[in-house]
Amino acid sequence: MSYLKNIFTTVRKESPILYWITILHFITAIVCIVGIFVDDRTLMGINVWIKPLKFCISTGIYIITVGFLITLYPFGKRKKNIINGLTTWTLLVETVIIVYQASRGVQSHYNMSTPFDAILFAAMGILIGINVLIMILFIIESIRLKIKVPRSVQWAILIGWLVVFFGSWIGGQMISQVAHNVGVADGGPGLPLVNWSTLAGDLRVAHFFGLHGIQIIPLFAVVLSKKWNATSRSQIFVSIAFGLLYAAWIGYTFYQAKQGMPLINL
Repeated sequence: MSYLKNIFTTVRKESPILYWITILHFITAIVCIVGIFVDDRTLMGINVWIKPLKFCISTGIYIITVGFLITLYPFGKRKKNIINGLTTWTLLVETVIIVYQASRGVQSHYNMSTPFDAILFAAMGILIGINVLIMILFIIESIRLKIKVPRSVQWAILIGWLVVFFGSWIGGQMISQVAHNVGVADGGPGLPLVNWSTLAGDLRVAHFFGLHGIQIIPLFAVVLSKKWNATSRSQIFVSIAFGLLYAAWIGYTFYQAKQGMPLINL
């Protein structure tokens, strides 16, 4: 909990707007939870508020992650403000679209049923594209610059950005096939809450783990550096090994989905 408290305190001090937009995402997630209990409408076999709930939580976590990680880079204040602003406002608009479409009881992704829905879906693609460019920037700067963390953690952050970039690419694969399932139409039986298909391949599995690699891999390296009294070289080796294993897991879930196989077959 001390790590989490430090992250929120740092972000609130360095970028108040980013901090409060993160809080807004979590408040909206609570509203979505209420919606699940008071609104019995369903879409693609699940309650209409489950999808915005997942996106509010996931996006909130990503925004606060960017807000904290950027404080570790030797960027000027102007550069930090531009990156934070682009990340925060583009993802906020993305979330607003997803929540709005859920309130209408229609799909936000892959929805081309009307010109208006198609425009919203196209806008979401542009907004995510901007964030992918920011990911590429972080990858380059993680290689080029010395970050204010131990070397093992810097390696973990670099691998985390590479993994989240791959996770975003998987999102592009879903857009190109206008669906997230492989082997069956979207919808149908799925795992609780996440609704990953239990009948066929589902690219959302690899997409999910990819997008959260930027939290999981660096966190592992931070805990390792604080709890394991070993040489810097040993910590770097273990951190890189963990990152590569995590990436391999995502590669496996992507391959599994493309073969039409569910993560868990029920």
